[in-house]
Amino acid sequence: MFICKPACFSFALACHILGIVTGQISYSVLEEVKQGTTVGNIAKDVNLSGKDLHSRGFRIVSGSKKQYFSVNTETGALQVSERIDREELCAGALSCSVNLEAVVNNPLQLYRVRINILDINDNSPVFPMSSVVINVSESTAPGVRFPLESAHDADIGVNSVKTYKLTTNDFFTLDVQTHSDKTVSAELVLQKILDREKTPRLEFTVTAVDGGTPARSGTVMIEVNVIDNNDNAPVFSKSLYKVSIAEHAPVGTTVIRVQAGDPDEGLNGEIVYSFISRTPQNILGKFGIDAQSGDVKIKGDIDYEENNAFEIRVQATDKGQVTMSGHTKLLIEVLDINDNPPDVTVTSLFSPVEESAGKGTVIALMTVSDPDSGKNGAVRVGLAGSSPFKLQSSFQNYYSLVLDAGLDREIVSEYNITVIAEDEGSPSMSRAKVIHVHVADVNDNAPRFSNPVAYAYLRENSQVGAIISTLTASDADIMDNAHITYSLLQSSVKDTPISALLKVNALTGEIESMQSFNYEEIKTFQFKVQATDSGVPPLSSNVTVNVFILDENDNSPAILAPYSELGSVNTENIPYSAEAGYFVAKIRAVDADSGYNALLSYHISEPKGNNLFESEPAAGDQD
Repeated sequence: MFICKPACFSFALACHILGIVTGQISYSVLEEVKQGTTVGNIAKDVNLSGKDLHSRGFRIVSGSKKQYFSVNTETGALQVSERIDREELCAGALSCSVNLEAVVNNPLQLYRVRINILDINDNSPVFPMSSVVINVSESTAPGVRFPLESAHDADIGVNSVKTYKLTTNDFFTLDVQTHSDKTVSAELVLQKILDREKTPRLEFTVTAVDGGTPARSGTVMIEVNVIDNNDNAPVFSKSLYKVSIAEHAPVGTTVIRVQAGDPDEGLNGEIVYSFISRTPQNILGKFGIDAQSGDVKIKGDIDYEENNAFEIRVQATDKGQVTMSGHTKLLIEVLDINDNPPDVTVTSLFSPVEESAGKGTVIALMTVSDPDSGKNGAVRVGLAGSSPFKLQSSFQNYYSLVLDAGLDREIVSEYNITVIAEDEGSPSMSRAKVIHVHVADVNDNAPRFSNPVAYAYLRENSQVGAIISTLTASDADIMDNAHITYSLLQSSVKDTPISALLKVNALTGEIESMQSFNYEEIKTFQFKVQATDSGVPPLSSNVTVNVFILDENDNSPAILAPYSELGSVNTENIPYSAEAGYFVAKIRAVDADSGYNALLSYHISEPKGNNLFESEPAAGDQD
């Protein structure tokens, strides 16, 4: 058992983006390590304690379907949770990595985690065939070369094929060549003329050895049949052909014509073209060769994103009684066209967002990708229309949707934000992603009465429990933030607490009298009602209510002195010579009521038949 320690680690705060500290952490781990192997202590590297892992909602987000890594919430260690096969994950790639996002909440921080997967020498070189038969004319001159099909090793770098070895024999040596692309090939080189009568058949082994420690190897058995006569193999005009084609080129398009010559005559010089045996099926399904002309044509769809290049081994075989073949290599480069629109993936969405959220609050995290290459895969990202949001780039192809202005749920309660990703191809391709964001209510609106002052009218002597008025307030918030209760604010009327005179229904706002009122004692009074919502903290507002008592005719007129005593007799003297219209006396009365209820009229009661006196109102006297 071995424990893979991180081969490298680097951590840097890359930028401070509107309230999020973003950074990148790099680790390295060998493929095929045991599950549970610690890659690194991510909690320590982002300055979090074990307690913080729980309280701050630490988590990692993987963009792949497999969860290769997990975090030990007790120790903060980043551990391997699934088998990692580098060849399965990044077949043939020189570098291989898994990208994660580490998210810390309260406050929100985002870290990019890149884990480099290191190759181990877990694959042996493999030849396409376990044995190869080579027919060699006995007249073949020394120095003639016989290319061998290369062995394939799924590993990379030093762990891939490094050299070839040949078992000792008297006729052939092995020429091992390292090419500019670091691949290694081998050719058998004839060292001396063969004599079929002495040695009709040879057998030896070629071994492919990789550069791993310890090294791994694979073998192929070489069988050489020594043939008479047809002693010239076809020779191609080039040892390497190169050509470029556009992806999705039409089926039937001629890619290139390969040509070979054979100095022999008759059937020994007639050539048939073909792909070598064991040509991969993905090549046979996409290309074909005309046996007579050597034209290589397209026979299936060519997709750059599937294969950006093809290497085909072509052979030319003569028609001699014992055939001979020559070989060449054809490299076909596939040119990318802009046939894939960008893709937008939302990795995290924080919705609903409170309307009180500040500028810079992160709403969503997303990644953008385009499988095309060059400008066809370069993507511009933006938002459609106007909204209080904006996009912020944190790393290449990583974006944050952040709040760029204040929110007001009472104006807009939800947003449909359209993210548009457009590549730089010609013509360009684009794709839209709609993100739904709901705005959560906060208690930012106090209840409001339609008017700051209300008026109520109540007749005196009304029954106790009479409804004086009904007050109604409204609140622009919702749910508990808009649930209103009503209450009386403490005050007094002529030293009497208002609560002894009135009460308010907390739910309906109805104002009910607690006693009967006498206009002659109180004509008007004032009090305040408060409307309070159920938010946290609660908000309230007041309304001033002016109550007017309406008079009833519940008081009789009263005669003022000296004629006010009931049953009293008053004497007035008049001269004997008094004529009609003579002023005898002034009688005055008052009424405690008001208005028409206090408007008085006078008349005189005399014995029947006597009409000596009459009354009339005095000038300016309305009593």
